[in-house]
Amino acid sequence: MTTPWGEPVLSRFPEDPRDRLRAWDASDEYLLRHLAERPVPLSGTVVVVGDRWGALVTALAAHRPAQITDSWLGQEATRANLARNGVEPGAVRLLTTQDAPPERIDVLLVRVPKSLALLEDQLLRLAPSVHADTVVVGTGMVKEIHTSTLKLFERILGPTRTSLAEKKARLIFCTPDPSLVRPPNPWPYRCTLPGDVGPVSGRTVVNHAGVFCADRLDIGTRFFLRHLPAGRDGGRVVDLGCGNGVVGTAVALADPKAEVLFVDESFQAVASAQDTYRANDVSGHAEFRVGDGLTGVPSGSVDLVLNNPPFHSHQATTDATAWRMFTGARRTLRPGGELWVVGNRHLGYHVKLRRLFGNSEVVASDPKFVILKAVRR
Repeated sequence: MTTPWGEPVLSRFPEDPRDRLRAWDASDEYLLRHLAERPVPLSGTVVVVGDRWGALVTALAAHRPAQITDSWLGQEATRANLARNGVEPGAVRLLTTQDAPPERIDVLLVRVPKSLALLEDQLLRLAPSVHADTVVVGTGMVKEIHTSTLKLFERILGPTRTSLAEKKARLIFCTPDPSLVRPPNPWPYRCTLPGDVGPVSGRTVVNHAGVFCADRLDIGTRFFLRHLPAGRDGGRVVDLGCGNGVVGTAVALADPKAEVLFVDESFQAVASAQDTYRANDVSGHAEFRVGDGLTGVPSGSVDLVLNNPPFHSHQATTDATAWRMFTGARRTLRPGGELWVVGNRHLGYHVKLRRLFGNSEVVASDPKFVILKAVRR
């Protein structure tokens, strides 16, 4: 990536030589050019929010910024990119969306997230640290910045305007207004589940901002909850890509002997799963882990993996995450262990499962979704 501060070499995480997607885009480049050409003073506390693969903080490492991210993969990419470009350890402060933000922010750079809810939560959490002279600049591709995006900046921080588009990217300029009366933060959001979703019917679910379908139960998960494996007596179960943890909580409620591992690469998701589990006073054993799928889980140590894999990485459609999840499940399952997957019918997951496991069985289906089971031989 060419920047006013040099040409850092960048990669996504985990690195895959077959992956043709870059670790930056035109909106990252546009923001960095603006900072240099204006120029924006970077001597104070610089905070970068939503830096997807560490491109921004790697370019700005000499100014010792703090990065705030919801993505474990993004944070690992940042670590790798900083090391690859010879940045001294500790030059960039790595924070998650669950950590307390810096007490004072002099420059706030926001890579607009896909989730408007996550942006709302982040701006409300950061607003007390922003002062009248804070430079606030957002960035994103044109298709990512909407009127609702600008209204959020204006409602929470102050008057907001946008730049002209360059290479389908746009900047957001916000002037902080310390006298602004901000709304209370509505996140995390608690709701009661409907009465037709098995063991979690009528139970409480807790959603931190940015979790998939945080304001409702998505139809794929609803379908999955109605067809979860029954009649099991204990064993180690993984809710893989757990989101708000409703699937793993359903298993724990149905089988108190089960040991449930909740895994997601989103810090917000794992916090949601933990809060959902605790809100329902489940008596079983549970573990909560932020990471890249089943990496770090011992081989042959799991009896059941339940999975609703994502098929997007930010704006890109890809099956790379699903493939890593399936291969991780095959490695960690004991002989006779089962992987249960729910997904849109058109994604063709049965083909991948047959390649990996040598078998794939339809458990349930409707016009939109299919639940598949693969057994580790």
